Amino acid sequence: MSKLSHDFLRYALEREVLRFGEFTLKSGRVSPYFFNAGLFNTGDALSRLGQYYAEVIVRSGVEFDMLFGPAYKGIPLAAATAIALAERHGRDLPWAFNRKEAKAHGEGGSIVGAPLKGKILIVDDVITAGTAIRESLAIIRAADAQAVGVAVLLDRQEKGQGELSAIQEVEREQGLKALAIAGLA
Repeated sequence: MSKLSHDFLRYALEREVLRFGEFTLKSGRVSPYFFNAGLFNTGDALSRLGQYYAEVIVRSGVEFDMLFGPAYKGIPLAAATAIALAERHGRDLPWAFNRKEAKAHGEGGSIVGAPLKGKILIVDDVITAGTAIRESLAIIRAADAQAVGVAVLLDRQEKGQGELSAIQEVEREQGLKALAIAGLA
């Protein structure tokens, strides 16, 4: 396990974001742990998350033009990552997020932020069943842009619909590079 992964997991435990016990997930599966990224709920915590994401992304070498944060948890994560990439790595990149419901007034539409174009890296909290990623891919493809990867805080290493983990399925079936700050293997 890398020092970055170790530091992140220790921080998640300190903030009680990662807890152990018996939990029923949204997917209906029972898990021996629960990860609630919503508890990273201070400015300092969000800043640290952005730094973790930025470091993993830069180390990966994945080439991308902008960030996309799926509603809702991905929104502040993409923003924090964009800030950390600009401030710590000299990469001032556009970012955007989707609304769950399209807006009919004002600027309208379902995308907020920069127009979706080029190579896009999705930033989200976890991949459990891959549903949110598939929804993000549909949005990105509808804009004639290309998703090239997904960065998550935690690889839950949950089984997908087949023998592969959900994150492995995303890589294989969708052709995306999957990046995780930490895993629980």
